[in-house]
Amino acid sequence: MRTLGYILVFLWSFATLAQEDLLAKQYFEDGDFEKAVVFYEKLAKKNPRRTDYVQGLVSCYQQLQRYGEADAFLSELLQQPRPHPNLYIEKGYNFTLQDLPEKANAYYDQALQFIEVNPNYGYALGYQFQKYSILDKAVLAYGKAMELNPSLDYNYQLARIYGEQGHVDQMFRAYLELLASGKTSISNILRSIDEFISSDPADDNNLVFKTVLLEKAQKEPNIIWNELLSWLFIQQEQYNSAFRQEKAIAKRMEGNSLQRIENLGDMALESGNKSVAITIFEYITDEADDDITLLNAELKLLDIALMDAKKSQWEGIQKEYESLVEAYGYNSQALQLQVAYANFLAFRMNDAAPAAQMLKNSLELPLNNRSMAYIKLALGDILVYDRKFNEALIYFSQIQQKLKNDVLGQNARYKVAQTSFYKGDFDWALTQLKVLRGSTSQLIANDAMQLSLLISDNSLEDSTQTALKKYARADFLAYQNKTEAAITALEDILQQHKGESIEDEALLKQAQLLESEERFEDARFNYQKIVEFHGNGILADDAHFALANLYQNNFEEPEKAKYHFERIVFNYQDSYYFPQATKAFRKLRGDAIN
Repeated sequence: MRTLGYILVFLWSFATLAQEDLLAKQYFEDGDFEKAVVFYEKLAKKNPRRTDYVQGLVSCYQQLQRYGEADAFLSELLQQPRPHPNLYIEKGYNFTLQDLPEKANAYYDQALQFIEVNPNYGYALGYQFQKYSILDKAVLAYGKAMELNPSLDYNYQLARIYGEQGHVDQMFRAYLELLASGKTSISNILRSIDEFISSDPADDNNLVFKTVLLEKAQKEPNIIWNELLSWLFIQQEQYNSAFRQEKAIAKRMEGNSLQRIENLGDMALESGNKSVAITIFEYITDEADDDITLLNAELKLLDIALMDAKKSQWEGIQKEYESLVEAYGYNSQALQLQVAYANFLAFRMNDAAPAAQMLKNSLELPLNNRSMAYIKLALGDILVYDRKFNEALIYFSQIQQKLKNDVLGQNARYKVAQTSFYKGDFDWALTQLKVLRGSTSQLIANDAMQLSLLISDNSLEDSTQTALKKYARADFLAYQNKTEAAITALEDILQQHKGESIEDEALLKQAQLLESEERFEDARFNYQKIVEFHGNGILADDAHFALANLYQNNFEEPEKAKYHFERIVFNYQDSYYFPQATKAFRKLRGDAIN
């Protein structure tokens, strides 16, 4: 019975302590320091070795400006045998809060003396100094500990502090020391320094980082310095310089992989640096030692050629496709060639029948489910182009059933909706689109939402769906690359259906087509009308984003571009364009952009 009694007393004491601990923390978090201090006094008295109770009580005293009580409590603890050196920091910080720097520094120095005896105290003391933003002392703590015991490595902590202090050079060097020692990865370093690097090559931080990297590369040749230099040049959109680094990396890597260089070519192309992209992909065609890499580069070069090619040049491009087909043949390793050539025949040469047959032949090859879906998606697109809607729907539906939860399956479902829209079967299109609003692909989800709203809004207003049918026809003409015919069809909507809800959709679609024809002034007029007359509509953010890009890229009016990016940043936080607009706005405003 006596044992049971001891157990019950122990459990009751433990429960009481836990409750007091919970209440102390809760009152402290709520800012009710008068109540919190009562519980922390009890807890610290019962458990004087618990640093969290000690710090909680001292913090309460300080929040209540009862500095004398905090000092007396800490003095009492320091008189006990073997006090923890952190208590000296606590006492010094108490004087700092009273604006008594000389007394504070005396205690900080006493704390630092413990490192001379035991360097392992360096971390605890450095962390405590950091906690109170006493950064100079934190640097001393970490640095002294590392000096006395070289096996200790606090470069990560030091790098963070140097960054907070604005000592960027020292920060970069500390991070690179960590990387050189193998104690962290490049990805971790990039996450840490990203906010300090701008897209401007002349930015001071960029110049410092480049200098530090070049010093490292000269003293300690290592592929990681090339990788970091390449990353820096990419941030600065200096793709030629990045290319030089990537060539050096490829030559030193096992297997001489060209994957990184391929990725760089894609980035250069995406950013509009076509000449650099051509140089990169031509290099790959010279260096590739496997057919897939070589073919991908050759197809990229054809894609770039098609971007600016006039109709008179298409025949020459067709001959290049035919040469590639002859070289690689029809096999499962060259599916991307078959799809690219089929798309060229259909969408450029307006020759859909042989294009469709080519892909039907490809389906006879031994293919896995994803490769089969890849071909069927392309085949379905060409059948839609050729107005063979029902046949296209069969292929899209097959993909949807085979790969329900895959992005390919979701893409196929969207194509079912889009094809149904072109056919005028708006109800079935809406059924498919409702499912896609929760797509794992943000792009598909966004497209699905826009098409869904287009159909539903214009079905409610007009039971005959006259304007919607006209829009579907214009949209299909645009899909077929019959741009002038599509622009004319949209103009009919704008003239015959003024003031109807279809108007902003027609203005946006027509503006996009006008842009593709480089009729930038006409496109600007349309976008401006959306902003002025449909500013509360769902397409206002699209118009602002398009106007911003026009002013920035075509009219060279950065202030106007900044204005439209700013409208998205402050008025359309849920917009699909919000991340891009934020970055562009900050860049135009002169912020450091990571």
